[in-house]
Amino acid sequence: MTRNILFVIDDLELKYFEFNDLVTDFWFIKEFLKRNNNVSVAVKSDLYIEKAQACVQSRSTYLKDENIFYKKELKRTLINDFDVVFFRPDPPVDINYINACYVFDYVDKEKTLLINDPTEVKDFNEKFHINYFPKFVPENIVTSSPELIMNFVEEKKETILKPLNRCFGSGVYYLNNEDKNLLTIINNMTEEGKTAVMVQEYLPQAKDGDKRVLIIGETVMEECIQKLPGDHNFKFSTHSDKFFKPVKLTQNEKNMAQEIAKRLSKRGLYLVGLDVINEKVIEINVTSPCYFIREINQNYGIHFEDKIMACLEEMIEKHFSKERAYAFNK
Repeated sequence: MTRNILFVIDDLELKYFEFNDLVTDFWFIKEFLKRNNNVSVAVKSDLYIEKAQACVQSRSTYLKDENIFYKKELKRTLINDFDVVFFRPDPPVDINYINACYVFDYVDKEKTLLINDPTEVKDFNEKFHINYFPKFVPENIVTSSPELIMNFVEEKKETILKPLNRCFGSGVYYLNNEDKNLLTIINNMTEEGKTAVMVQEYLPQAKDGDKRVLIIGETVMEECIQKLPGDHNFKFSTHSDKFFKPVKLTQNEKNMAQEIAKRLSKRGLYLVGLDVINEKVIEINVTSPCYFIREINQNYGIHFEDKIMACLEEMIEKHFSKERAYAFNK
């Protein structure tokens, strides 16, 4: 069935829209177009409220020679004119990001399926809320207090400090209790005790990178990629083929991911990427999780996009089957 689909993407993705198969949305949009859906794109600043209704200025996309393009003309419509909205701007989750999420408070969520629901994205911090699942995560502290952080680092000896609202490893520091710059780093990152950060115990297995466990709805994908630390870095930092390798999930990781998936999908968080080290979740990505489709295809010799689309189409049809049943019984 042909659907009207809107992707709210990052400004940078719109700027480099064509020939960008490193980006998950490139694959999503291309595959929906190949299946004869109508796909439009917008960025956060294209969302607005008029007459107490959620509206958008969007651009139509089209497929040509196996690549995607968009028309420059802006079309103004209600967000509820779309069957499905994929909300996938990248962090930082700043005031502009939060205001974009507020627009969706005026969307009829029975009529339009939101993936992921921006209200839930706004209320779920990718670092802070790993603590919803304490048995699956490294010991950590979330605070703006330099004193509490210093005590935690002294206790653990090696830790990782993370800002709460960034992505792609931005602002992430390795902290060692013997580092003479330790207090300087802590003061800078907390803005002298005014801004909360997360500090996690360091997992020694991090030297081998972290696994990206991919979830769609309640389905945990078997295919998994390991992101390797960059050159002269303790974390994954360079999107290059040499920093990826295929890896299998352990049974514990599958069970853990399944439990998390069931809980998050009930909140409207359907596209989720878990970053995992030594069977511990260090981050739960819900804003714009990358599915590393190109890398998985190269490492596994498959068309991973077909498997993803099967899950997405099933989720969409299930949603509208429920809506039809509700309307019939109303």
